[in-house]
Amino acid sequence: MMLKDYLNQACRIFTENNIDDASLESEVLVRHVLSYERVQLYQNMGQEFPTDKLNALESVINRRLKGEPSAYITNHKEFYGLDFYVNSAVLIPRPETEHLIEKTLSVARRYEHPVIADIGTGSGAIAISLATSLPSAKLFAVDISFDTLKVADINCYRHKVHQRISLLCGNLLEPLQEKADIIAANLPYVRKGDMPANSFEPKLALDGGEDGLDVIRLLFQQVEDKMNAGGHLLLEIGLGQKDSVVALLKEIESVKDVEVIPDLGGIDRIVCASFR
Repeated sequence: MMLKDYLNQACRIFTENNIDDASLESEVLVRHVLSYERVQLYQNMGQEFPTDKLNALESVINRRLKGEPSAYITNHKEFYGLDFYVNSAVLIPRPETEHLIEKTLSVARRYEHPVIADIGTGSGAIAISLATSLPSAKLFAVDISFDTLKVADINCYRHKVHQRISLLCGNLLEPLQEKADIIAANLPYVRKGDMPANSFEPKLALDGGEDGLDVIRLLFQQVEDKMNAGGHLLLEIGLGQKDSVVALLKEIESVKDVEVIPDLGGIDRIVCASFR
């Protein structure tokens, strides 16, 4: 059978098993097995599929059918135009988090040499995306999991920003030894009742407690001691959390203004608080 036949077969299997984006999923996994770029895949559609790769193809299809995300199978995820190494120790970067990058960049350009802290860095996607766009910035990336920081370290070296990002292990803002101009955070905000039953992603990166705001509250308790005067806090939030998060921010004495930015789906996604 030719490559195109196996690609179509994989697509049909995914469609029959209600896998979203079956065509894209099959392409990603076939390319992964063959170590092909997208152009190579389409250039070789009429070629025989290598027999020594058939077992590998069957294996990755079965893993996907069991619910494992393609990003973990391939150890790749694109975010903000960059390719990141990911594994099951980290949350898979989401497109909606790119709104956090855009707003942070907009704020950061007001500073000549901004000090930025990415809290709950995971794969390092936020800190690294900011570092590649802000050559004059000093960055810290914090996570409570050492295994997670090992992934972030791989990505810092991959994108050649390892000398500009300091990786710190600890609880939220506690490891920071200096104050920041900008604190950006994509923390766990999924409500306990909404947690997926059989998720392959780390619970630590998702579970925000009963209302999804447990970890965010802890961050707010620490933020005044770690924020420079005139600084900004940027936070990703979930559906229906805007009012509660804004109310919590307004309880912080040094918060001056709060702005809420929706994502492309109209969901209030990014909260930006400015400090006196």
